Amino acid sequence: MNQAIEAVMDEPAMPQAGTETVIRARGLVKRFKTTRALDGADFEVRTGRIVGLIGPNGAGKTTALKAILGLTDFEGELSVLGMDPRRQRPELMRQVCFIADVATLPRWIRVDEAIDFVAGVHPRFDRAKCERFLERTKINGQQRVRELSKGMIVQLHLAIVMAIDARLLVLDEPTLGLDILYRKQFYQSLLEDYFDENKTILITTHQVEEVEHILTDLLFIRDGKIVLSTTMEEMGARFVEVLVNPDKVGAARTLKPIDERGAVFGKSIFLYDGADPEQLAQLGEVKRPSVSDLFVATMKGTYA
Repeated sequence: MNQAIEAVMDEPAMPQAGTETVIRARGLVKRFKTTRALDGADFEVRTGRIVGLIGPNGAGKTTALKAILGLTDFEGELSVLGMDPRRQRPELMRQVCFIADVATLPRWIRVDEAIDFVAGVHPRFDRAKCERFLERTKINGQQRVRELSKGMIVQLHLAIVMAIDARLLVLDEPTLGLDILYRKQFYQSLLEDYFDENKTILITTHQVEEVEHILTDLLFIRDGKIVLSTTMEEMGARFVEVLVNPDKVGAARTLKPIDERGAVFGKSIFLYDGADPEQLAQLGEVKRPSVSDLFVATMKGTYA
């Protein structure tokens, strides 16, 4: 049941970066025998932001989340809501909620019993708000968890979490294995019913395309290090893709792209970081890269 406690513990205009630092990591290291899951990771997360922590399998995403939640020890400096998660975890978890794909409620428990339990142990839980959300689903209070589909269990988790007045919500692959309707409903509910300028959301996911439109910030992690930290606004100004005809490929390469890949009809797509916009416009059609394309370019060679 302890795991269950921690699991419960239209797009709005995105707010500007807050002045308060919610998470601050400096030189974060986590060793497992001869390997380092975290290898000197540095990053900051500010209030009122939706941050995507994105990396390939084994990059250190889950280890970073466990450190933030006080679930593993580490070396280096880490402050979450002004607290040390190693020493102040009980106080920290009053302000933090966590949803993971592996989070489970006991299969024998009824929905209303789960809500009763959370209402009895969490001082910041709003039962009425939880029940209002569940009214919009097909879940009823007499159902047991074993009778719910995976999507309905995630809806139950989400209803409980959104009814807790927490300052930080951590989501670790929250929609893994759900169909597209449940995934879209999950993120829509998150924006409409939970997020505001006083809350912060940290998401890890492999389904980058589905969260790109809600993110305000990106953290790319590779081999335990943060290799890119940027806001979505900065990303749009900094990174550019150009669709180049074969006769201009040579000229495109002289501008030192960070990635090159083939496209249809013999054309090539070049990705640039901070290149001169006027020079790029002479090469071909210019557009903003997707987060997925930027991620693939940054992580090339990871699986070699």
